[in-house]
Amino acid sequence: MMKYLVTGMFFGIILVKAQVVSWFQIQEMFKFQRFHMYGIIGSAVAVGMISVALIKRFNIKTVQGENVIITPKKFHKGQIFGGLIFGLGWGLTGACPGPIFAQIGSGEYIVLVVLAGAIAGTWTYGYFRDKLPH
Repeated sequence: MMKYLVTGMFFGIILVKAQVVSWFQIQEMFKFQRFHMYGIIGSAVAVGMISVALIKRFNIKTVQGENVIITPKKFHKGQIFGGLIFGLGWGLTGACPGPIFAQIGSGEYIVLVVLAGAIAGTWTYGYFRDKLPH
């Protein structure tokens, strides 16, 4: 478990240093005033696309030697509503689930309220999942 803790701490430091956890950067992104966050998100998407293409092309295996299976995802309208709710929460709180812990770790303790909301939202979705349109 120590390797995961160290990796998470290292990733958190990178998020803080890149100002990805900055509430002001996030607000400026949603107001279309700065390119900073779009550049970071776009870079991550590009790296992900290239990585998946290389995995498929060269049939790259996991560290344990297992095949990587990438199953196609089926589209449904719930993804639109979920994305809108996620974006609204991100814009209002200045935090998405990834950097919440880095924000807390950097001393922004008010984000504990956001974390509680994220946990409550996840629990609520899990509770009503079977009744939602998928």
